[in-house]
Amino acid sequence: MDYKDTLNLPKTDFEMRGNLPKKEPDFQKRWQQLNLNQAILDSNDRSKAFYLHDGPPYANGNMHVGHALNKTLKDIVVRFKSMEGYYSPLIHGWDTHGMPIEVALQKKGLSVKNLSVTDFCEKCSQFADEQVSIQREQIRRLGVLGDLDHPYLTKNKDFVAKQIEVFATMALKGYIYKGLKTVFWSPSSQTALAEAEIEYYDVQSYSIYVSFQVVDGKNLLDNQTSFIIWTTTPWTIPSNLAICLNPKMIYGLYQTNKGKFIVSKHLMDGLKEELNFENVQLLKEFKGAEKRI
Repeated sequence: MDYKDTLNLPKTDFEMRGNLPKKEPDFQKRWQQLNLNQAILDSNDRSKAFYLHDGPPYANGNMHVGHALNKTLKDIVVRFKSMEGYYSPLIHGWDTHGMPIEVALQKKGLSVKNLSVTDFCEKCSQFADEQVSIQREQIRRLGVLGDLDHPYLTKNKDFVAKQIEVFATMALKGYIYKGLKTVFWSPSSQTALAEAEIEYYDVQSYSIYVSFQVVDGKNLLDNQTSFIIWTTTPWTIPSNLAICLNPKMIYGLYQTNKGKFIVSKHLMDGLKEELNFENVQLLKEFKGAEKRI
C-alpha cells in the first residue's frame, strides 16, 4: 500500500517548482502588454498626486546591488502610495554627464588626447545611451514600476533648457552671487571635483599642540590664561581668526606647572601625559557657550 494515497491532503494546481528564471520574463512581458504601470496610475485620482523622481544613476556601466536596493525601495514606496489611492508615478532618469562616463571611455583608450573635444563628447553621449538601454532592461527585470521608455536624461536639450530656466529664476530672485570658495581640482582630469568624489587615504601625520594666550579677557579671563589647540597643519596658524568652543561641551580652567590653560574637561587626563603637566588643579568649569571674548 502507498501511504500517500491514504492521506487526505488538499489538491493544488500549483507546480512543485517555481521555475522563476523562465517564468519571470513571461510575467513581465504580460505586464508590458497590459501596460500595467499606466493602468495602476489611471486607477487613481490625479488630483491626489505623489510624485517620486528617481535621483538619476550615472549611465556608466551595469547596475550593482546598491542600484537594486535603491530601485526596490522606491518601487515599494510608489506601490504603497498607489494602494492608498494616490496618483504616484515613479519618474525614472539617468545622469548622462560627468566624470564617471568620461573615465569609462578613458579605460577604453578614448580621451581628448586622441580625439577632438567635439568627437569625445559625441562618444560620451553614445556610450551613455548604450548604458541607459542596458540599465533600463536590468531595472525591468527587477519588476520596478515606472515609464522606463520615456525617462529624463540630463543631456537632453529640453532638460538642459529647464535647468537654465531655473537658474535664471534663482538669479532674478537674488539667490546667485559670485564669491570665493575653495574647490577640489583633479590635475589628471583637468576639472573640479565634487566633495562626494573625494576619497582620503588614511595616513599618519605629525601634529602639534599650540597655546594661544588671552590678550583681552574682557573680565571673563585674565591675561595669564591660554587656550590649547591641536593641529596637523601648523602653517595655517598665521591665518587663524578665532578659537571656537563647542557650546555644549564642558571645558575646564586648569592651573598647571606650566601656567593656566583652558581645555576640554574630558581631554585633560590625556593631555597631562602628553604635555607633562604636573600639579594640575581645576579652578573652574563651564560650558563653551558661556565664554565669548
